[in-house]
Amino acid sequence: MITSLRRPSFSRFNARVPFFFMGAALLFPIQALAHTIAGSDANFVEAINGPAIFPFMYLGAKHMVTGYDHLLFLLGVIFFLYRPKHVVQYVTLFAVGHSITLLAGVLANIQVNAYFIDAIIGLSIVYKAFENMDGFKRLLGFEPNTRIAVFVFGLFHGLGLATKLQEFNLSPNGLVTNIISFNIGVEIGQVLALSAVFILLSVWRTSASFLRHAFVTNSALMTGGFLLAGFQLSAMLLQSPY
Repeated sequence: MITSLRRPSFSRFNARVPFFFMGAALLFPIQALAHTIAGSDANFVEAINGPAIFPFMYLGAKHMVTGYDHLLFLLGVIFFLYRPKHVVQYVTLFAVGHSITLLAGVLANIQVNAYFIDAIIGLSIVYKAFENMDGFKRLLGFEPNTRIAVFVFGLFHGLGLATKLQEFNLSPNGLVTNIISFNIGVEIGQVLALSAVFILLSVWRTSASFLRHAFVTNSALMTGGFLLAGFQLSAMLLQSPY
């Protein structure tokens, strides 16, 4: 167990708080949009023929920086990580996981249901928020291996990225170079986004309000994960011909 995971005791909080957040959120209609590559970026991806290293790096970085689903999960991962070296350890596990499935998914043309994978990504946010709230220990009496969980969910996040690229007719000319460049861009975007998040968290931790609001913050994070998963599952059912 990493010593920097200093979770506060949540015994004084009402365990029904996260369910209140879910219920309240579901009372309001939302227009959820799938996180994908669209507009001029989509036109560029389909028109490119040959290696385009820097444009694909830019697209990868942009996709990660604007990828609310990926960023919410990583926010949960680093929420109680106080030391930069521990952030690096966990983020590296996540990066290795999503790099494997991103490259394999596109280059080996592994076909998966995009809505189903995105629903799992939403549930990965729920999982991490629940773990941050000591849910497993309090309700089930054990704590899952966080490192393994982060790596496994990284695999699903990589498949999610792969499904976005599989929507296009990618030219085989320079495909390997472009996909690797896209993946490098994803890593760059991840570092930039997480650096900003870690700095903000570090500043917040200097205030007593951090521990006071940690439970509610993770309740909101869990709610967001449920909403993302619910939207994707609903879209998958609506797309089904049966």
